Amino acid sequence: MQITREAPLKYTLEPSNHPYLSGPWTPVHEEVTVDELEIIEGEIPADIDGIYLRNTENPVHQPLGRHHPFDGDAMIHQVDISGGKASYRNRFVRTQCFTQEQIAGGALWGGLMDPPGTSKRPGFGAHGGLKDTASTDIIVHAGIAYSTMYQCGEAWMMDPVTLENLGKAPWGPIDGISAHPKVDEQTGEMMFFNYGVHAPYMHYGVVDRAGKLVHYVPIPLAGPRLPHDMAITKNWSILNDMPLFWDEELLKRDIHAARIHDGIPTRFALIPRHGQPEDIRWFEADPTYVLHWTNAYETTGPDGDEVVLEGYHQAKPMPDPIEEMGKYSHMMAYVDEHSFESRLHRWRFNLTTGECTEQRLSDRIVEFGMINPNFAMKPSRYVWSTTTKPGWFLFNGYARQDTQTGGEQIYQLPDGVYASESPIVPRKGTTQEDDAYLVTFLIDENTGCSELAILDASDVTKGPICRAKLPHKISSGVHATWVERDMLPAT
Repeated sequence: MQITREAPLKYTLEPSNHPYLSGPWTPVHEEVTVDELEIIEGEIPADIDGIYLRNTENPVHQPLGRHHPFDGDAMIHQVDISGGKASYRNRFVRTQCFTQEQIAGGALWGGLMDPPGTSKRPGFGAHGGLKDTASTDIIVHAGIAYSTMYQCGEAWMMDPVTLENLGKAPWGPIDGISAHPKVDEQTGEMMFFNYGVHAPYMHYGVVDRAGKLVHYVPIPLAGPRLPHDMAITKNWSILNDMPLFWDEELLKRDIHAARIHDGIPTRFALIPRHGQPEDIRWFEADPTYVLHWTNAYETTGPDGDEVVLEGYHQAKPMPDPIEEMGKYSHMMAYVDEHSFESRLHRWRFNLTTGECTEQRLSDRIVEFGMINPNFAMKPSRYVWSTTTKPGWFLFNGYARQDTQTGGEQIYQLPDGVYASESPIVPRKGTTQEDDAYLVTFLIDENTGCSELAILDASDVTKGPICRAKLPHKISSGVHATWVERDMLPAT
């Protein structure tokens, strides 16, 4: 394992016992490149050819106030797999805020839990006053990797192969984009939305395969909302208006406190991909909040044409504090799946009758699921979800869930070992939905090491079929993606 190290950065972060600045959330500050990873167990399958990208939270400077796990600076970890071998590199995302703090030699912005006035400079995002960290999602569109922030920052570009920083997306609207754009590989289009505290409160846009913003329209809402994710089908984009959003009275005092608003239903906006506001089809459903969708597709049912949407329904969007966590009791609950009780769920929107019906698909508490990308926007059967350690935002295993039969396969990691969001990589030449691999990073607190791990997606109960050693223990984080070699720019 030959390691090349980049020049060190300025950092002022001090050692801490904060639950999300220590243990598996201990930040990494070094940037390295490894030409070939050492195999610990098994073999890397020869029919995997592409790149795994993982976004993680790595605060560089001592916080100005309280720290939330989503406040960290974005660091992308990459494994490039080809011919049964794997290389590794990691780089910070050089957002405008990251660069300014490097120049200043310290933190300039407060975090998600800090009161108004904490930041030393005007901030960004729907919240206002925040640092644009770009530390939530990572996707690839038209050969460019985009790192994004959960509250509508800029889309920051990187070369997915070299991780060279390429600046902010030139097409980005002034209101930014939310964390989860969606890419249609068939058309080459990328769909996104944003939201804020000023009318019309939401916008929706389309970027073409050449990286040009070709469509951008308002989505009028009744007030400021907090949508997180969207979904797409061949013809529709699906946006949402849910009853968990900022307290409007507190918002007048610049206090951003999310509350569940009783008596308000969940609403879904189905807009044709290049549609106008007057083309939106609105559907109402039971009150909830959803962080992430897994798939959406069009079908014909007995009562007419339908759009089917699947994702993780929350039973308690405003969870009870985890009192034993003391001063962190509220924060810990809001990032704990066992507190907000997220379960796989299905919504059906009947385009003929205008009705919405719902179905719980599993009683197991899960989130952060992936599907076989060859079945995106098509009727799919399997979702590979992550399980979590109760009380924590830490993935401790996998659940392969069958949305047709309700059957499940469970793989639990050993105590003290935590996973990353894990894309599904189809085997070459297959048409079977679960004939694929699951690719992930593991953080082992028992050994102080991290690994690349590959599982057989058809039987996750067997655990990793291959493990390779990373050069350092990585920090935990949120989202990841996989991109096939033939979707990357020619080199």
